[in-house]
Amino acid sequence: MKQVVFEIVSNRALTDSVYEMVLAGDTSAITRPGQFVELSLEGLFLRRPISVCNYDEGELTLIYKVVGKGTEQMAHLTQGTKIDALTGLGNGFNDEAECNAPLLVGGGVGVPPLYRLARNLIAKGKSVTVVLGFNTASEIFYREQFEAIGAKVIVATADGSYGVKGFVTDAIKESGATADYFYSCGPLPMLRALTTALDIDGEISLEERMGCGFGICMGCSIMTTAGAKRVCKEGPVFKKEEIVW
Repeated sequence: MKQVVFEIVSNRALTDSVYEMVLAGDTSAITRPGQFVELSLEGLFLRRPISVCNYDEGELTLIYKVVGKGTEQMAHLTQGTKIDALTGLGNGFNDEAECNAPLLVGGGVGVPPLYRLARNLIAKGKSVTVVLGFNTASEIFYREQFEAIGAKVIVATADGSYGVKGFVTDAIKESGATADYFYSCGPLPMLRALTTALDIDGEISLEERMGCGFGICMGCSIMTTAGAKRVCKEGPVFKKEEIVW
């Protein structure tokens, strides 16, 4: 964990409620895709945890959805604003897992942490398929960015307004996508359905309300096959078989 003061490079809307924020600053504490940062916002006691979409030396990209006071404030921050963050939090995805054709499945704002993961896997020569699930066409984001780095992209919308009609499990079945390992992040019902539908090993990233964000308060603990674990510390990424549904 490292405390860093970043400067906002850009902060733009991707959809009506989803924004992309690019920050300049020290990213050295971020070592794995799937980790998160916690942002300090004016007038709010608790920091806001935001998953990392992408990171390079000196630059960090976050994608967030406006759902409350914290993210509403974030949406109005402008270029040049300084923002205090705790970085390098959480246990991310294992991009060294033994596989050749990984399947990455994201639902809504569970999509962002899969982007840097896809970059890493493609750089290792893996054949990456990405399945993105949204409610409707107007909510789709980052499809082009995944395609630009060489991933095969399949999109599902619940209302059928774009891509496969239905859920990510429907898109996987209809497309005939094959894989030998999976990574996923998204709503809990989606993750539960996915782990049931896929008869392969994999990793899932969970979301829980957090207090401290670095393992002290125990507020984000969940039950696993090995007992209680903290989403902010041992997670947010867990192996498929660890989760007690």
